[in-house]
Amino acid sequence: MRTREPAIEDLEALRVPLTGYCYRLLGSSADTDDAVQETLIRASANLDRFDPGRARLSTWVHRIATNVCIDMLRAAKRRALVMDVGSAGSNLGEPLPPDAWVEPMPDARLLERRDPGEVVLERETVRLAFIAALQHLAPRQRAVLVLRDVLVFTAQETAEILGTTVPAVNSALQRARASLEAARPDPSDVYDPDDAEQRDLLRRYVAAFESHDVDGLAAVLREDAVASMPPFPWRVAGAREVAALVGDGGSCAGARLAPCRINGEPGFGQYRPGDDGVLRPFALVSVGMRDGRIARMVTFLGTQHRFTEFGLPETLPGAARPAV
Repeated sequence: MRTREPAIEDLEALRVPLTGYCYRLLGSSADTDDAVQETLIRASANLDRFDPGRARLSTWVHRIATNVCIDMLRAAKRRALVMDVGSAGSNLGEPLPPDAWVEPMPDARLLERRDPGEVVLERETVRLAFIAALQHLAPRQRAVLVLRDVLVFTAQETAEILGTTVPAVNSALQRARASLEAARPDPSDVYDPDDAEQRDLLRRYVAAFESHDVDGLAAVLREDAVASMPPFPWRVAGAREVAALVGDGGSCAGARLAPCRINGEPGFGQYRPGDDGVLRPFALVSVGMRDGRIARMVTFLGTQHRFTEFGLPETLPGAARPAV
């Protein structure tokens, strides 16, 4: 029986896994969009050259995506998290360009619905801290590690994708694992949206933030909690210090938080009121948990235009308090 020739819809069905792959390599939402679109355009234009007898469609398309991403990475800087390179203190400093930071992505664009064990792995490998750790690897090592350890391509398939040999893949993978281990971030609690204790922790965080309850905020934070606000190369550390910043009744007066999911972890859209009382998008906020408390908060300034991408409404009524 002859195998059905692949069609454009077969390529489109690969958009989510391609997005996850390109994002892990690039760390940028805009660059990821460009890479995925360029990959699908090239694949569509050359679909008649695909030979199902030589490779799976996914393998063939990931080879195109790898070439696109590595070309984009040739002159790229290493992206980072503020807590890795930023300085503490009262001075925000000058904002740095977008290519300095790992950018947030919504879960809906990265994660496929599969069995629970695979979902846990996917969430872990799109965490902001994991994406930042990948940036320490050379582009081809990054690709090898993601293809083998995250997407579970075989060594032979990975060699075909990279245009190299199996021994070269195995050698690169060994080096990549060692480099990643040296840059690996502190462990975080596995985020489970159905976990009652995690949901309660996030509810307490929202309630304390919206009521400017500094003591309440300090109670849900780890003693070594860190908050940052890219694109500024600045961070604040310590439960009381972070609580005082986040619970500021001046700059955050009337602000509300609406829940969303960012990079496999809990997140929020922060809304602030205008003169008309309507709450409008201000910034996306990523939250990381460890040992049952909140350990990290990243407020991505300048992301108000991306709220709908994360499933968040364009406005909130002034009295609304979304439940977590």
